[in-house]
Amino acid sequence: MKKLLGTLCALALTTAAVPAFADGHGEKTMLRIQTHYAPETTSGKLLTEYVDNIQKMSNGEIEVEMFYSSSVVKSVETFDAAATGILDCDATGGAYQTGKNPAFQFVGDIMGGYATPVQQLSWLYYGGGREAANELYNKYDMQLVGWIVYGQESFASTAPIAGIDDLKDWKFRSPPGMETKIFEKLGAKPIVMDFTEIFTALETGIIDGADASGLANNVGLGLYDIAGYANFPGFHSMPSDHIACNKEVWDAMPDHHRLIMEVAIGDIALKSALSFEKQNAEAAAMLTEKGIQIDAWSAEDLAEFRDAAQSTWGEFATTPEAKALVESHIAYLTQLGLVKGE
Repeated sequence: MKKLLGTLCALALTTAAVPAFADGHGEKTMLRIQTHYAPETTSGKLLTEYVDNIQKMSNGEIEVEMFYSSSVVKSVETFDAAATGILDCDATGGAYQTGKNPAFQFVGDIMGGYATPVQQLSWLYYGGGREAANELYNKYDMQLVGWIVYGQESFASTAPIAGIDDLKDWKFRSPPGMETKIFEKLGAKPIVMDFTEIFTALETGIIDGADASGLANNVGLGLYDIAGYANFPGFHSMPSDHIACNKEVWDAMPDHHRLIMEVAIGDIALKSALSFEKQNAEAAAMLTEKGIQIDAWSAEDLAEFRDAAQSTWGEFATTPEAKALVESHIAYLTQLGLVKGE
């Protein structure tokens, strides 16, 4: 992360000092990017900052048309829309693509593994994760540009969600993938639905709760206007939102445009982790004052969830790419002392 910040500072100084089109530059990159986040959410605002940064750092050579709230195609379809040229880049997350290959689960949301955003980002940049992930993305004509990891997610629920016992028959929105298997083991009834359908499903009682995002994002989505219960700090999920671009588009971009996009996403990743640390705490205080019941799970319940999650990794790793990514994570988690070695 220090290396990324150092590169960012150097790049910012360079682009400030050199006029546009110097040294033969002047190539234009036009990008259409979709995210599932609304522009009012914390993550949506950070993506707006990312777009502003790459446009300014390129002195206008990169131009972006940003689509929020999955306004072009459904969230789960964003990756394919970019790969086929309907869009150019995807700003959702790898976990939406588990139906394509379960390996995407392990670049999208490993679940029950890393404890902090910094640990998870360190696997990507210093644990061999970036190289392993791009082997997977390239197979589907996409390039992973970088990750944004905002931290542990919290549930929104219309029923108490204070521990493992409350999961019995609890109907909740789940993203596709391994999460459904884990929570079924624990007695819950996950229902896979698009991110944009959560509010209406909660409002109409189709679901009792939702795995949507971090506490601050959930507030931005208005979920606690309906749901009277939450858990904080979160534990079950720490997804990696990504910037991933059509491989042909990416390869055609000038080197300095690619570098700008890579460095800028590292900057936003750090800001995301730091800002959510503050904003989640503020959201928890505000929700408590509003009368929302917020529960922190016990150490015993957390251990039971982690056991269920980690026992599911191998069950879900049914392709060579998925197995390779699980082995990479386990090796790195063991180094960090988060998983016991054999």
